[in-house]
Order: sequence, then structure tokens, then C-alpha cells
Amino acid sequence: MHKSNMGDDGSSNAEMDIVPGYLELATRAYTVMSGVFRDCKDCGLEMSTRTLMDHAYITWKEIFLFILCVVMWTQMRKGLSAFVFQPFGRWCRLHPKDVLKMPESAWKLVFYTMSWSYSTHLLFFTNYSFFQDPPSVFYSWRSGMEVPTDISIAYLIQGSFYGHSIYSTVYMDTWRKDSLVMVGHHFITLALITFSYAFRYHNIGILVLFLHDINDIQLEFTKVNVYFKTRGGKEHFINDVLSNIGVVSFGITWFWFRLYWFPLKVLWASCVTSVQTVPDIPFYFFFNTLLFILLLMNIYWFLFIVLFVVKVLTGQMKSVNDVREYEDGDDADHQSSADGKQVKNGIAKKHQ
Repeated sequence: MHKSNMGDDGSSNAEMDIVPGYLELATRAYTVMSGVFRDCKDCGLEMSTRTLMDHAYITWKEIFLFILCVVMWTQMRKGLSAFVFQPFGRWCRLHPKDVLKMPESAWKLVFYTMSWSYSTHLLFFTNYSFFQDPPSVFYSWRSGMEVPTDISIAYLIQGSFYGHSIYSTVYMDTWRKDSLVMVGHHFITLALITFSYAFRYHNIGILVLFLHDINDIQLEFTKVNVYFKTRGGKEHFINDVLSNIGVVSFGITWFWFRLYWFPLKVLWASCVTSVQTVPDIPFYFFFNTLLFILLLMNIYWFLFIVLFVVKVLTGQMKSVNDVREYEDGDDADHQSSADGKQVKNGIAKKHQ
């Protein structure tokens, strides 16, 4: 465990109420983390193992429900793909490859719209004030505390979906050059969801999910419109416009949600104010390190998003397409059927 000497570095409870800026976040995070590290006299593998055993809580019932929902999502996707998405794609006279690939994006669009809507409901239409008052995510924290049913449902939905996503990426999705990376991403995300639930950091977890899921909605919305741009051998202007709108809104919300609200709300609460509320908060460095890595990944991907949006707006890229969708040697026929347009790098490479 560690002890915090927050009073020794001139901080006060006023930090719980302020809205920080980037510079203040950086300086306070460095000061607080340095102080916590200095006070951690018995840190190490043995202490970490003991902390894990003392503070991580997951029941067999929760594990069973997780497995059950993984199977449910998998069967639901198979049913929707076979009886809704693919028949609709054939009716719209999509290219045969798009008929096979469109259901993946349509399914994800449906799921992320549902999951983000539920997170929005929890944060803005209930008594939870985590978004308006981020430090409150730790106000009532205690080891092994009961997780509210509505938040447990959100965690079960999200965790089981990423369990399903590991299976679907390997056995159901079209295998792409970055599919192995996506499998790794799903494992890491599932681990973060599991650990945050087990340590009862579910309040801040809901905030993180809310700030990240919206981009997946826009990503899959854009991809679906890319598929529907060419129907019946003709180009459709409305889907081209919608895909371009999707790209621009994707870039704007990526910055606003992941690079503005995420650090100034989530990192401020987890890194700075958490130790004022819970001086001996377990796995402080573990979770904050992962959150800072997530921020760095968001910054890295944002640079590519900006370059892509600039190319679209300046006309350097005539249309929004996804290079990941057509990588086989027999793709020349598809490209020629689309008036010989070159398939460009698209935003689908910018997964969370």
C-alpha cells in the first residue's frame, strides 16, 4: 500500500471542485504521482499479489453470466447477418464482397449505438454525477462494495461483447492485415473492464466507456455508407456525402471526447483527486499507467485522423474508402466496377 501526503505539497480540497487545464493536469499529476511513489515503502510483487487477493472481487455467477452473454452476442450476430443484413445488402444490389462484409459493420453500429446510449442514460438521466463532477467517482469507494445493478448491466454488456469480439475477429470477421492487432486490443480492453470491475472502479469505468464508444458509432456509420455508395453498379451521392460527414464528425468528436474530456475529467479524477478521497487506493500506478497509455494512443491515432480529414476536405482524396476491405489479389474486378477509382486509406484503420 501507499500513503499520500497531499497536504505536504500545498494541495487542498479545492482541487476537488476545479476544472483543470492541460498544464495544470500535467503538473499536478507529476506532483501527486511522485509523492505517492516516494511514500510507497513496501511496493513490489509480493505487495501487489496481496493487494490483488484482498481487493479483487468477482463471483462465479458473474463469470457464468459473462460466458452466457458472449454466446448470446455471437448467436445474435449470426442471426442478424443471415436473416437481416445480408438479405438487405443483396436487395440493395451491393457488390458481392460488400454483401459479405457489410454485416460486420452494421452489427457493430447497432451494438455501439445501443451501448453508448445506455452509458449516456446512466450519466445524464439518473442520479449519477460522474460526468459533471468527475472526482465523485471515488467518493463512496470501498473495497468489495456492491456494484449498482444498472452499472453491473453496463459492465456485463461491454465485457461480454469484447469477449465475443475476440471470437468473432478470429472466426467470423474478414481477416485483414491488422486483425491480429485487433485481437490484442480486444484482450487488453477486456482485461481493463474486468480489473476495473473487480476493484470496484466501475464509476470511472462508465465514464471511460462513454467517452470512447461514440467514435465507434461514427466509424461503423461511415463504413456502412462506404459499402452503400456503390449499389447496382451506380455511385450514390447521398452515401458519399454521409461518409464524408462521418469522417469529419469522427475527427471532431475524437478530439473533444478522447483528447479533451478524457484527460481533463478521467485522468484528473484517477490520478490527482483519487488519492485525496482514498489515500490507500489499490493499484494506483497500474490503472493510471494504462489510462495514460490509452491517452498516448489516442493522440497518436488523432494525428492520422487529421491528415485523413485534410485530404478529404482539400480534394486530395476524392472519396472515403477503406484500404482494409480489399486486399486480396482478385480485387481488381471490384475496383474496375467502381469506375477504376483507387481504394484509399480510410478511417477504419483508426480503431480505438
